[in-house]
Amino acid sequence: MKTNAFVLIFVSLLALPEAKEHQGLMSTLFVQKSAEFYSNSVGIYNSAMDKLPELVEDENYTAALEQTSGFSGKPPAVILDIDQTVLDNIAYQARLIESGDYYPTGWDAWCMEEKAYYIPGVDKFLDLATSLGVEIFFVTNRTANLEEATRNNLEKLGFTFSKKLDQLLMKDEKPAWTSDKTSRRELIAKDYRIVMMIGDNFGDFVNLDINRSPTTNRNNVASMHDDMWGHSWFMLANPAYGDWEGALIGFDYRKPRAEQLKMKLKALDQQK
Repeated sequence: MKTNAFVLIFVSLLALPEAKEHQGLMSTLFVQKSAEFYSNSVGIYNSAMDKLPELVEDENYTAALEQTSGFSGKPPAVILDIDQTVLDNIAYQARLIESGDYYPTGWDAWCMEEKAYYIPGVDKFLDLATSLGVEIFFVTNRTANLEEATRNNLEKLGFTFSKKLDQLLMKDEKPAWTSDKTSRRELIAKDYRIVMMIGDNFGDFVNLDINRSPTTNRNNVASMHDDMWGHSWFMLANPAYGDWEGALIGFDYRKPRAEQLKMKLKALDQQK
């Protein structure tokens, strides 16, 4: 009996995922445990707070590429992404490592728990924007079925939503609201001057064609907007996931994990 029990335990251990080999291990530990991630996040939001008052005052300025004219005199607004910009989901990433799974396994269930914390620094930024009379919009690629849970999560953290305005714009909430956030930015731009945008993914600032293009093009376009970064565009560091990763594998997430890893290794620059 003891021998059989030992065999069962041994076989079970062999079946456990090798967490140390999970591609998200180091990035997840960096976000969860490092003073460096905390400092970067707080620093980004402190810088955004420093810039916000002058952007509110300058009625001839917009941070949105979609907003080219007719915006002077409109009330100011800021656009923020949700995940790893406002809400910290790194606990979900830790669960994936423990189970050996990858997104989207368990994603909806995690969101439904409404347990995500604020990213460091964002609470003070939201308070400042509110005090300056700036309308806050969350443009997220969480799907529409997660809207109630996302709203509840934010309210638990202290954010107060308007009763007259939809501030939470979800993917697939309307037919035109795809993973490309352009149409939602355009909608906000009709009634507001977008003074600042904050995100963790290039697609939080540019259209889908640019965001879902090869790495070299994404980087080239990013460098074309050097005057925006740190002025009205603020990028939170997200080493855990994002379209930067997708660009390395041709945005083909159907590829086996082993093949994706080979492509990532091939992309490394060793300056040979």
